[in-house]
Amino acid sequence: MSIIELVVPVIGESITEVTLSAWTKEDGDYVELDEIICEFESDKATVDVPAEKAGKLIWVAQEGDDIPIGGVFAKIDTSVTDGAGGGGVDGGGAQETPAPQPTPEPEPVVTPPAAEDSYAKNHPSPTAGKLMKENNIQATEVDATGKDGRITQGDVQKAIENKAAAPQPTPKKEAPKAEPQASAPAPKTAAFSRDEHTKKLSRMRRTIAKRLVSAKNNTAMLTTFNEVDLSEVMKLRKTYQDQFVERYGIKLGFMSLFAKACAKALMEMPDVNAQLSEDGKSIIYHDFVDISIAISTPTGLVVPPVKNVESLNFAEVEQAIKGLAKKAREGSLTLAEMQGGTFTITNGGVFGSMMSTPILNEPQSAILGMHTIQQRPVAVDGEVKIRPMMYLALSYDHRIIDGKDSVQFLVTIKEQLEDPSRLLLE
Repeated sequence: MSIIELVVPVIGESITEVTLSAWTKEDGDYVELDEIICEFESDKATVDVPAEKAGKLIWVAQEGDDIPIGGVFAKIDTSVTDGAGGGGVDGGGAQETPAPQPTPEPEPVVTPPAAEDSYAKNHPSPTAGKLMKENNIQATEVDATGKDGRITQGDVQKAIENKAAAPQPTPKKEAPKAEPQASAPAPKTAAFSRDEHTKKLSRMRRTIAKRLVSAKNNTAMLTTFNEVDLSEVMKLRKTYQDQFVERYGIKLGFMSLFAKACAKALMEMPDVNAQLSEDGKSIIYHDFVDISIAISTPTGLVVPPVKNVESLNFAEVEQAIKGLAKKAREGSLTLAEMQGGTFTITNGGVFGSMMSTPILNEPQSAILGMHTIQQRPVAVDGEVKIRPMMYLALSYDHRIIDGKDSVQFLVTIKEQLEDPSRLLLE
């Protein structure tokens, strides 16, 4: 018997431990070389783990276990050469298979897959599999777009949306039933349920919690507010949207306009784009603007940065945000794509938030909160008019940024968005 140990590989410089979030192969299954056997969840991303050798898989760790980098999580018995599913339990099974040959019926069981097929075809990733179970989605309802035909989390979300959008058949009216018998017990309702259940926090959620508490406790965080009239921005988008899509193949959204306005303000006010050194004795200034965009995913909030926003045009910013959002929801963001950022924008308005105080994304010194757009009466040149208004919130670290600078920063953004020609003419 030849058994090899599988250890947790090095995933990133700052990552010392991972969580085994899901097994994709059962204990005792026969696995092929490079076949995905489990999924690790780190502080920043999820990673699919392939088998290093072909053979029988032996679990060492269980789902939900925290394992240090270099720790053993599984073993593979390479002496088992029978790849026919359950036959992998017995390494000598290959010699006994020829015995039941009189009948030709077992032939479909041992027929090898077509050359172009892969073990991953129509097989969901662990996160996608959980999502399918929770929403009662079958593999036949999902259009797999992942590598080798694998079902990704984004594929499942699209199937859920399609299922929700599909017209539901109207239930047939049943004939009126006789009055229930007096002795029949009343159906149990959940209205006054006292049940409880416990669910372990995912590693990403634990990391988010730790960083939020750190930002709250270790920074002198304050928030200042302002409001912006988006009439001119909406007019700009309405006037040039079709031409923009025709030229660049993507819509002109609010995020690129806000990102470019922030980039211009940050280059003019370097303190807002700076951060404290680890020892707290120096300020690190950045001559570039990498804006982290907060993206909500089923596993938590991620903030991958769009780099050098000050040098990108509106279409390039939109394409970068769209690409990062797609990867975030599919769970395919790399560690490199998650690192960095000198400033953050979060848009609570997509969920209906009217006003909030966003929390800092350490080690950054400021974060801009966007909110829902509401038609409100405002005074314009002595007249009351209905305008699309949005509240803006800037949370900042008072150790670096003074109050007047935070106010001026929001005023600068307000002026650019209320007169977009400032952005276009720089």
